[in-house]
Amino acid sequence: MKILLLEDDKILSESLKEYLELENFEVTLATNGEEVYDLTFEQKFDLYIFDINVPKENGFEVLKALKEADDNTPTIYITALTDINSIAKGFEIGADDYIKKPFDPQELVIRIKSKYMQKDSNIIELGDITYNLQTQELRKSGHIVGLGEVQLSILHELMANINKVVPQYVLLDKLANPSNNALRVNLAKIKNRLEIDIKNVRSQGYMIEKV
Repeated sequence: MKILLLEDDKILSESLKEYLELENFEVTLATNGEEVYDLTFEQKFDLYIFDINVPKENGFEVLKALKEADDNTPTIYITALTDINSIAKGFEIGADDYIKKPFDPQELVIRIKSKYMQKDSNIIELGDITYNLQTQELRKSGHIVGLGEVQLSILHELMANINKVVPQYVLLDKLANPSNNALRVNLAKIKNRLEIDIKNVRSQGYMIEKV
């Protein structure tokens, strides 16, 4: 999950970034509203975490502008503002959640995992492996893993049909020069690289089981 964190307190932003990255989130920092516009223009994020009192444009103005541009990325406000009017304004603009400072970082992680990660059905988790079916991004223990085109294509088919048998002919079709031996070699490389189990269902095909 890619998170954009808008926070002008350098110590807090760096500590939150470090904590979230330990939980295998990818975090990009912004210190003011203008940086948010630049970063969201360049890439897509899965979640915004915005402080409100930040330089140039505050968190309310930034989220309002993003919503007007049809950016519906889920947003959590983290702020020291505690009056009901500020909270109401945040939700009116389109925030999904609100955490009052000071807070325990673990509370933030719990909210993210319970409310937002489940929304992305494209993410397949298998032990310490995460695979995005849409972007084909593969990670192990939070670190991006690069597989060759053929092996990634094979893995994609298995992940897209997790707990189901993928017929052998479907996987053979991923090879430039199809053969049973070549397929077994590529499957063995995937298994060793990722330390996962790929079952051979005799006379049918292969599958990855998620227990």
